[in-house]
Amino acid sequence: MLRITLSPDSPTPLTDQIVAALCARVDDRVLRPGMRLPPIRQFSADHGVSRFTVVEAYDRLVALGYVQSRRGSGFYVAGRPAPARTGETDTGVERAIDAAWLMREMASGGPERLLAGTGNMPVAWLDEAGVRRALRSLARRPDVRPASYGTAQGYAPLRAQLQIQLAGHGIRATPEQIVLTYGAHQALDILCKYFLKPGDCVLVDDPGYWNLFGNLRLYGVALLGVPRTPEGPDTAALEALLAHHKPRLFFTQSVFHNPTSGCLSPACAFRVLQLAARHDFMIVEDDIVGDIAGPAATRLASLDQLERVIFVGSFSKTLSGNLRVGFLACRPDLARLLTDVKIVSMMSSAEFSEQLVHQMLTDGHYRKLLERLRDRIADATGRSLRQLERLGLHPDPEPAGGTFLWVPLPGVEDTAELARVALQDDILLAPGSVFRPQNQPSPYLRVHVAHGDDPRLLRFLARALDDAHKKRASPEGRPGEALTNAADRLSGIP
Repeated sequence: MLRITLSPDSPTPLTDQIVAALCARVDDRVLRPGMRLPPIRQFSADHGVSRFTVVEAYDRLVALGYVQSRRGSGFYVAGRPAPARTGETDTGVERAIDAAWLMREMASGGPERLLAGTGNMPVAWLDEAGVRRALRSLARRPDVRPASYGTAQGYAPLRAQLQIQLAGHGIRATPEQIVLTYGAHQALDILCKYFLKPGDCVLVDDPGYWNLFGNLRLYGVALLGVPRTPEGPDTAALEALLAHHKPRLFFTQSVFHNPTSGCLSPACAFRVLQLAARHDFMIVEDDIVGDIAGPAATRLASLDQLERVIFVGSFSKTLSGNLRVGFLACRPDLARLLTDVKIVSMMSSAEFSEQLVHQMLTDGHYRKLLERLRDRIADATGRSLRQLERLGLHPDPEPAGGTFLWVPLPGVEDTAELARVALQDDILLAPGSVFRPQNQPSPYLRVHVAHGDDPRLLRFLARALDDAHKKRASPEGRPGEALTNAADRLSGIP
């Protein structure tokens, strides 16, 4: 007879105790594949628990893959694959340092990994309590139906709220011009599906948004890099490219650009729009952190009013990356066509998440959250700059308020190999080559301001700089006079 010990006085619910005990029996091979579990009535009587508790536990075991339910026969232990051995997931093939590598490494590793190159806000900076509060509030509303499909264009009240938010940025858009998506990633993917075919060429920032580059390559299009300046895209270089190419789209970021944190100047914005009209291409303006900047920032969409600009936004960086709610805003005729692409791609987006975001935008806490984020970013930026400057490192350009520092390493020609070495110390770096359209070598690193003063990162960079200095030693064997020993500058750092 199967007997497990249950404790009614334990804070762990009886259902969880049953599930944990039976999972352990299966993992330890005490219960083997094909063995029949006691019938629900018998298990209930043997252990003094209700049949409902046993039913819930068995159903959960089925969902976890430990048990199979055979109609009319009962519950049986399922055959399970052998568990993967920790630390042996590497196939032996050296992975390229590219967008896929960075995404994989950002999502893997334990809590001890230092995500110095991450693009995400620290969880402690976000309003996790506010998300829980909104969830409770949403659960009490009779109009919320979490089991139903959403509408094709997205939750109407949220689109109406976005009309107000966009107006605050100087962008006029009706709810009919707004399409809700699974985050900004899906918005960009919808645009790729509609506009692009293999062999087309597109303009992108250089450096620019690394994950977009990986997605564009999947569509078989040619990426034309437009050099990025502190004022925005290099318009002279852009004009030179347009003399030889006819791009369909220009993907760019105007506010707190990734990875440089630069912002677009009005003069540069006007020139970009002039060239777009003359050469007949559309502009996709990715503004996923624009809410932090506020309305004062220059945006192409506010100057163009969505005639030639498609505006993309998201709440992953400010509310929660788990909610996956984004949007695009564009001309009314284009919004209808892009909604059709969304329908055939994945029917509708997640209305429950959209309702949750709407709840958080309208309960009065979002504005205060943005203020706290601005303060935290400013404080973290100041601390990071002071520590990096002790190593002789200076972001280029100077950060304009975003979450990234674009840092060149003197004496290092390509930081890709440095990123591979850092991973051995459980430090994730974002090498500059990942942000180049063709993964060209780069001496830059993208550093998140939340981690730029971390002692582990600083010690690693000090060693890397010392190694680079030694390679550049003068003919007499002395370190180059322009750079002193970086380790000497780390006194006082734990």
